[in-house]
Amino acid sequence: MNDNAWYDLFIDALHKKFPKKTQLTKSLKNLLEIEREAVYRRLRKEVFFSAHEIVKIASTWGISLDEISQINSDQFAFQMKQMNYINPSEKEVNFLQTVIKGIRALQNAPDTEFMDICNKLPRQILAGFPYLNQFYLFKANYQYSSAKEVVPFSKCAISDKKRLLTDEYYQAIKCVPNSNFILDTLLFDFLVNDIRYFFSILLITQEEKELIKKDLHKVIDYFFEIATCGCYPETQNKVNLYISELNVDTNYSYTVSPEAKICFVHVFEKLEIYTFNSEMIVNFMSWMQLKKRTSIKISEVDERSRVEFFTKQRQIIESL
Repeated sequence: MNDNAWYDLFIDALHKKFPKKTQLTKSLKNLLEIEREAVYRRLRKEVFFSAHEIVKIASTWGISLDEISQINSDQFAFQMKQMNYINPSEKEVNFLQTVIKGIRALQNAPDTEFMDICNKLPRQILAGFPYLNQFYLFKANYQYSSAKEVVPFSKCAISDKKRLLTDEYYQAIKCVPNSNFILDTLLFDFLVNDIRYFFSILLITQEEKELIKKDLHKVIDYFFEIATCGCYPETQNKVNLYISELNVDTNYSYTVSPEAKICFVHVFEKLEIYTFNSEMIVNFMSWMQLKKRTSIKISEVDERSRVEFFTKQRQIIESL
């Protein structure tokens, strides 16, 4: 493939990412920190994007240079975006607002599918329960913070700005037309054990433990409602809930819609590595769908298994 043909395909990829010219121009201007006229010259091919600019665009917007160049390297590049979830910067706030806006747009795409296989509470649900959300932030900070001073649960509260974003995310995620969750059968055992540990080393007080426990009961009640009706009660959008018979080693997820396809491996409690590579996404979808073979569906069907599972989880929580 000659250079001009490759560049044409790259420009086409930009227009597919942002079909409206004004939106593409503004996005490139902000991303590359160049003047509007400089963007126009590049899009008209009077001036070529530099190698540095191309790499920055591709990595930020999830454009596969291998696919554009029609080179099969048999390698799949994953990216990770670090995020301060306790007190995000203005740039991080803007990024989170863009994510939320993108999720809300999915309600207009009925074929959109989200799937999460998890050994800890999925972020989509966790966002609606402030003490549980704070606990996961506290745990991540305790395990991965480079600070020498240990920060107790009470001092790990998120900012008001982040709390508002979390609430917006919790409402937006229910706009997704089709969602699937496969939960590790020991998920609540793991979570209760973690809470018990931090309580034992005096980083969580008795009062805080009771508040977390109350949130745990609420999240079980919410899961039970979802499993019974097979949808988010607020939006009626479809939700399938499964329980894995085999242990899950971490959280994996994918989102597929006509406009975007992305898969994640969730790491370090609150972060994730992700890729937009189409071949890897196909693999992810296949692997994750196969997980259903060793899972029991408890939403809408198999009422006995559903009642038994949630009764057991309530007993585990009550033991805290």
